[in-house]
Parts: sequence; structure tokens; C-alpha cells
Amino acid sequence: MSSPTARRRQRSTRLTVASALLTIAAVLVIAAIPTGQAVLSVLAGIGAVVLGTAATRITYSELIQSRRDAQQDRSALAKKYAEQAAQRAAENAAFATVMRTRLSTTEQSLHDLEHALGAAQKRAAEATRKFNAEARRADLAEGQTRETERRLEEAEERAAEAILRVAELEQELDVARAEVTAWQATPPSYRQAQ
Repeated sequence: MSSPTARRRQRSTRLTVASALLTIAAVLVIAAIPTGQAVLSVLAGIGAVVLGTAATRITYSELIQSRRDAQQDRSALAKKYAEQAAQRAAENAAFATVMRTRLSTTEQSLHDLEHALGAAQKRAAEATRKFNAEARRADLAEGQTRETERRLEEAEERAAEAILRVAELEQELDVARAEVTAWQATPPSYRQAQ
């Protein structure tokens, strides 16, 4: 921001001339008064009015010129502000477009991630369901294996018992055959006595 001294205008030549004319008029009037001559006083008064009018006219033209200059400055400043406002509006529009694009991209990415998350959750649920089914199947198979092992042990016990029984029966059969053979070998008269 500029300082007040820098903003102050220099005194123009017109105002200097107007001040000099008023000073001359004042000197004429002051010089005519001590002389006491009426004609000289009237001429000094008329000269003072003419010089005052000229000074006023010069001051008025300086005032009009300074107003025109100020109007031009305000006009240039308003044009500059309008250009800056247009530039800012364009920058804001570009920024808004970039942000809308980013927001759209972010929303699309978010939508894609939500879709991928949903698909991953479905796959995880399916994998969990399959795992649970396999675990139940494994538990069932393990239970069936235990049942089969138990039946196998029972069958082995029965087989061992059957083998023992067969061995006993074979012994009894051998004894019975030996008895039959012995009985057949005995004479028939002896057989009837028994």
C-alpha cells in the first residue's frame, strides 16, 4: 500500500499562477489604498476583480482536470478490478471443474472398492461355507473311521474267537473221528455190549 505522501499530488503550475495573480491583485489594492486617489483605487479594485476572476477560472479548470484524472484513475482501477474478477472467476471455474473431476473419480473409485469389497465378502462367505462343509465332512469321515475301526476291532475279536472255536471244533472233530475210527475198529460184538 502506498504512503499518503506518495499519493499527494504536486502543486500544478496553474495553481501557482492563480496564487500569483491573487497575490498581485492584493498588492495592487494594498498599494492603491495609501495613495488616496479614487481613480487608482477603482482601477486597483477592477484589476483585483479581473485577476481574481482569472485566478478563479484557472483554479476551476485545474479542479475539472483533476476530477477528469481521478475519473480516469477510477475507470482504470475499475477495469483492472473487473479483469481480476474475471480472472478469479475463470480460476474458480477451473478449480471447480478439477474438484468435480476429482470428486467424480474418487466416488467412482469408492464405488469400485465397495463393489470389490462386496465381492470379496461373498467369496469369503463362500469359502467359509465350503470350509465348514469340509470340516463337517471331515468330522463325519473321522467318526465313520472310528466306527469302522471299532467294527474292525470287533470283527478281529470275533475272528480270533472264531479261530479259537474252529480250533476247538477241529480238536473235537479229531476226537470224534478218533472215537468213530476207534469204534469202527472195535469188533461188532464188543460194540453191542456197550
